[in-house]
Amino acid sequence: MTRAEKAERIQKILDRLYPEPPIPLHHVDAYTLLVAVLLSAQCTDERVNQVTPGLFAIGPDAEAMARLPVSRILAKIRSCGLAPQKAKNIRALSKQLVTERGGRVPESFEALEVLPGVGHKTASVVMSQAFGHPAFPVDTHIHRLAARWGLSSGKNVEQTERDLKQLYPREVWNRLHLQIIYFGREHCPARGHDLAACEICGWAATRKRIAEEAAGRKGRAR
Repeated sequence: MTRAEKAERIQKILDRLYPEPPIPLHHVDAYTLLVAVLLSAQCTDERVNQVTPGLFAIGPDAEAMARLPVSRILAKIRSCGLAPQKAKNIRALSKQLVTERGGRVPESFEALEVLPGVGHKTASVVMSQAFGHPAFPVDTHIHRLAARWGLSSGKNVEQTERDLKQLYPREVWNRLHLQIIYFGREHCPARGHDLAACEICGWAATRKRIAEEAAGRKGRAR
């Protein structure tokens, strides 16, 4: 089976399991999504969804957030990983949006990626989920599953993104990246996973990969 054939079969399975995957981070507009995605680094979406209602109650938009002291933002997000730096970045990007963009989130990769705390992955999520532009944000779930399934070399997230974009048409990128995330969370964990019994790994992963991960599970169990 070629890599393209494998990719097509995987897409059919994911379309069946997740025909309309929801956006996991709760938000009401591009600004609240941007902040939520920034918070999700080194933090679960579940935790982010727990803290953002309180944060957005005092800072619902860039103008309101920019007026808050960093200490007050930090108090609302303290349970998130890397909270002190995130609080500084949230205030800084909010001030930058107010002074340079009239408080509006820019609709371009280049403009998003110069905001404090915003990298390519965060910009890709906002472009995809807030504005509907084709993008393929690669998080840890997508990176490890693309390697596990043999869709990418898995050397780094940049290579994984390039490989997946070559395999799949632009019109499915936005849906597919969410589908892979949900499959990874619900069916294909990083550890303790029986690849041979998995609906996708059972045929997509190589025998070598299955054996390597099985050996790793046994080693950790000792």
